Formats: sequence, C-alpha cells, structure tokens
Amino acid sequence: MKKLNVQDNKDSERIFTSSIDALKVMYSQKIKPLETLTKFGEFHSPSLTDSDIEAKPMVLLLGQYSTGKTTFVQYLIERDFPGSNIGPEPTTDRFNAVMYGPDDRVIPGNTAAVQEDKPFKGLSRFGTGFMSKFQCSLCPAPLLDKISFIDTPGVLSGEKQRIGRSYDFPSIVSWFAERSDMILLLFDAHKLDISDEFKSAIECLRGYDDKIKIVLNKADKVSAQQLLRVYGALMWSLGKVIKTPEVMRVYLGSFWNGTGLQNPDTEKLLHSEMVDLIKELLMLPKNSAIRKVNDLVKRARSAKVHALIIGHLRNEMPNVFGKDSKQQELIKNLDKEFQKIERMYNIPAGDFPDVEKYRNILKVHDFSKFPKLNPKMLDVLDEVLAVDFPQLLQRFPLDGTHKPTQYELNPFAIDEVEDTLRWTVWENVNRDNYLSIFFALNPVDGKVNGAIAKQPLQQSGLPNDILAKIWRLSDIDRDGMLDCDEFILAMHLINSKIAGQNIPESLPPTLIPHTKRGGFDVMSGVKIGRKKSSKASSSSIYKGKFK
Repeated sequence: MKKLNVQDNKDSERIFTSSIDALKVMYSQKIKPLETLTKFGEFHSPSLTDSDIEAKPMVLLLGQYSTGKTTFVQYLIERDFPGSNIGPEPTTDRFNAVMYGPDDRVIPGNTAAVQEDKPFKGLSRFGTGFMSKFQCSLCPAPLLDKISFIDTPGVLSGEKQRIGRSYDFPSIVSWFAERSDMILLLFDAHKLDISDEFKSAIECLRGYDDKIKIVLNKADKVSAQQLLRVYGALMWSLGKVIKTPEVMRVYLGSFWNGTGLQNPDTEKLLHSEMVDLIKELLMLPKNSAIRKVNDLVKRARSAKVHALIIGHLRNEMPNVFGKDSKQQELIKNLDKEFQKIERMYNIPAGDFPDVEKYRNILKVHDFSKFPKLNPKMLDVLDEVLAVDFPQLLQRFPLDGTHKPTQYELNPFAIDEVEDTLRWTVWENVNRDNYLSIFFALNPVDGKVNGAIAKQPLQQSGLPNDILAKIWRLSDIDRDGMLDCDEFILAMHLINSKIAGQNIPESLPPTLIPHTKRGGFDVMSGVKIGRKKSSKASSSSIYKGKFK
C-alpha cells in the first residue's frame, strides 16, 4: 500500500476517512466473525459497531465528587452545556456524554443507545437501571466538533454509595475506558482520599495505562509549600492503587472559567502544566485514527487468545462421562491451563486475560458446547496482525508535525454567549481611536505578540474567558500575534462588549478586515489563498488607509 503524504487539512481528512473505512471493513470481515463464533462479547466487551469505530475521540473524566469534572469540561468548551449542574455537594448523578450538536438539547439514555450515529449501542446490555442514569448533552461548542467528553457521577465513599447504585459502576467505567482516547483522573488538592468504589473503578482501567492522565485540580488554592506536600501525598496514594513500576505524570492546574490563577507564587508552574495538558487534548483528533488501530490490534490479539482458550477447554472435556467434574477441575486449575496454552501456541503471558474474571464467567458455560478451534479464522487473524494493520499504518502521517493551536498562542486561554446583533461593518469601525495605542506598543514588523498586547486589552476590565474569545476572533491568521488591523478589531470587540453586545461565536464576515479577506478561513485559520506579507500590511496598508 503506497504511503501518502499529507499536504493540507483536506488531505488529512481524506486520509482519516479512508483509513476509518478500511478499519471498519477489516474488523467486520476478518475479526468480528471469530468474535461471534467464540462468544467473545460475553467474556470481554460486545462486538463493535461502525459508529464505535468512526466516533470522534472521547475523553473519560473520573473522580470523586466536587473535584471539578463538569467545570473542567465547561472550561475547555468555554460555555455551559445542557444538563450540567455544579456545586460543592455531589451534583452529577449520571453519566453525561457531552457531544457536538447544532443546538442545545439533552437526549435521554435509551434514545441515545438506539441512534445509529452515536457510539452507545453497547450500553444497552447494562439494562434500564443504567440507561435512566445516562444522557447525551449536545451543544454547538467548536471544540466538541473534534472531541467528545464523558462526564461521570462523582464517587462517594462508604457502603451506601456502593449498594445504592442500580448498575455496576466499575463495569460501565471499563466499557467507556475501552472506547476512550484519554482517561482523566481528577483529584482535588484538598481531598486526596481514594474511596473503595473509586479504587474499584481505577482497577478496572488496568490495560489502559497509556490512556490515563492524572490531574490535580484546584492547585492554585494552596501555597507552594502545601502544593509540594499534596503532590507527594497524591503520588503515595496512587502507588497503592495503580500497580505500575513507572511513575505516572500528574498535571497540576486549576481549570475553571474564573478570574485566573489565584496564587502568584505557583502561577508560572501551573500555567505550564495546564498548557501541557491542553496540548495533549488538542492532539487527540490528529492521533485518533492511529489510536483506533492500536485498540483494534489489542482487541484482535485478545480475540485470538480467547479462541485458543475456548478451543483448548473444549478439547480437554471427555466425550461421554464425567463432564461436570472435569469442567470444575479445569475451572479450578485455570491458571495452569493458561500456562499450557502459552507453551503450546507460544503466546506471551501478557496477552492472557484476568484468571479470576474468566473463572467467574466460565461457571455458567458448558465447555462441551464450545465451538471447535477454527484454524482458517486464526490464519486470517494472524494475517490481519502481521500484514493488514502495518500496511494501513503506512497511510497515516507519522512525522509528528504539529501546528500551534489557539490554546498555545492565546495569552488569555489558560487564564481563563451567542448573540450576533447588528455588528458594525469594518468600514465604519472608528480605527483612529486605536492606532495610537497600537503604535505605542512598539510593534516589530508591524505586529505585537501576546505578552505585549495582553496589557492594554486587560485594562478593559473584562474577564479573561471573554478576552480569550476576543483574542481568538481577532487573531485571524493564527500566528499568535496581532497586526494593526487585528489589534483594532480586538479593541472594537472589547468596546462592543462593554457597550452591552455579546461576543459572537464566529466573526461576522462584515467585520473581517480587508487585508484578511481571501487569505484565511476565520474559524479554522486554514490558508485558502495567498497571504500578504506582514511587511506589506504594516507599511503600504497603514500609510494608505490610516494616514
């Protein structure tokens, strides 16, 4: 299969789409038949649907109550979403899938589970008790067009929480974890205890260690010395639950749409940590197809091992007498049978499932009714692992190139209402009022960077989340700096907001400066035509238009 080079965003979308289509065909024709024959779904997870494979990247948020999971989502999408509720007490009592939609609405769980375009069909197996505690919240936030979030109920401690649920919390967490691209474990800097239910949920994440990120939230509410002690205590607590020899990365921060970080002593550290986490999140769409291949490779290996286990147990059963006693013996010595299979087929020990989990499931099955081992299906699966997946990966851009995003270039984004009224057209903007302010900033090559531009913009007194949105709208060419026209646009939006107008989600076409029209797409920052050089816009345009 010929390796393709990515030239622009359209090429990337085409490669992604064709790769996902190839994955769907590969799974349905070469992996799913073996899963169906061996009842793989009863031992692991149900068969995947097309909507599971083509779903947008998902981020699963887990944590005890009041750790800021819902606020974290609101911080990223820069707005409230329908069905959200925030408070110091346990407020989120259901699993909430926050996804993109043309308007604000909530889809109940039973309805979401039968929709073809939603990747939630497999949740039906958990019954109506869970479906009544699941919903899908849709809203038109731009980030949700690329990433979906799964907000989960806050975990409480004590026996009441464990027996009060009408569903198996750890099993549902495991289901979402398999389909998620990232798993965020949120901790409050003031509450580091790990309850029994939270511990069970974390233990269900075994095997998904590469997806897990630890977030110590509300870290700006403690002093630098206290933060050091809190970090050490968190690492000690995690070491008792997450059984890995490696030290997991912990991101420090305070994710909420407020007035910025509260502690100046730790502000620089937390800012850097928050930028790192947001970079990881914004890279998910780029790596989504490769992540799906990785998950399907793991699933195919598990399906192969499962088929070998089922075939081996069937072959060990007697033809006529003593079936019950032999089956009980096999279940009791299942760990030894796994070792036999490991030696017979040269399978790595790490590919075998959890022995205790398998024992419990096998107790309700009749080994003599298991299907015979199908060598042809196994050969097809080996071909998928050895040939098909490597060829498919050659189509993906693996150069690691990364274009800076608005969160990296926006000086207000880490400090961190749609109503487009009759906006003034660009020709009528009173630009003379802002020219002197711009040139007083001593622009270099006709531009000022975020650190310099931030000072006069903050003098407006507007909250940082509003200034972040204004910056995103004004920095049309997405270079992290403002030229003269972009600075004038930012000041105009600020004064319009002070006058009572709400900031639009996207820039009205009538407000796009003449120097930017035909050069860049305002929402994505993608180049769609020839861009004039910054020197041209800072010399001839300034002298001609604003003299």
